[in-house]
Amino acid sequence: MIYHIVPKQVWQEQPSGQPYRHASLESEGFIHCTGTPPLLVRVANHFYGDVPGDFAILCIDEAKVQAPVQWEPVGEHEFPHIYGPLNLDAVMGVVAFPRNALGKFLLPPELTEE
Repeated sequence: MIYHIVPKQVWQEQPSGQPYRHASLESEGFIHCTGTPPLLVRVANHFYGDVPGDFAILCIDEAKVQAPVQWEPVGEHEFPHIYGPLNLDAVMGVVAFPRNALGKFLLPPELTEE
């Protein structure tokens, strides 16, 4: 499973039946994803900690993604990047991304590693 952070409103406005196209697909050529839930929290707090609003996590079955997925090094970690629109049948679930009272993202119970 790979994960993508998205503002809740953006996901709610996603046209039904059409592949998901994040703005980064146009600006950078790929959709950013993360490979593990703990790293997901770190990424969210780093890039979106000061961004108001509700966020969601797309839980994506990498094997079902029709566009090429490449794991690329960024710093000390590797991140999966989707090089094309995301087909919706690869999205296995959408999880609310909770924050604490200070606005920091927290690992949702649904993604707690066993």
